[in-house]
Amino acid sequence: MTVSVNGEPRDIPAGLTLDRLVASFSAAPSGVAAAVNETVVPRGQWPATALADGDRVEVLTAVQGG
Repeated sequence: MTVSVNGEPRDIPAGLTLDRLVASFSAAPSGVAAAVNETVVPRGQWPATALADGDRVEVLTAVQGG
C-alpha cells in the first residue's frame, strides 16, 4: 500500500503502525512528533495507530538553534 510521508509517496507493508514508520525515519528517542491526515497523534498512541492506504503522514523532528 502507499502512504505519503512528508509529501513523498512511500510503499509500506499492510498493517504497518505509526511507531514503526517513525522509527524508520528517526532514531531519536525524543523531539519527534507525528501527524496522520493532519491530526497530531500522541506518542503513546503510535503503536496502536495502523496506517491505511492513502494516509498522509508528517514526521517532524525538533532541532535546536537560534
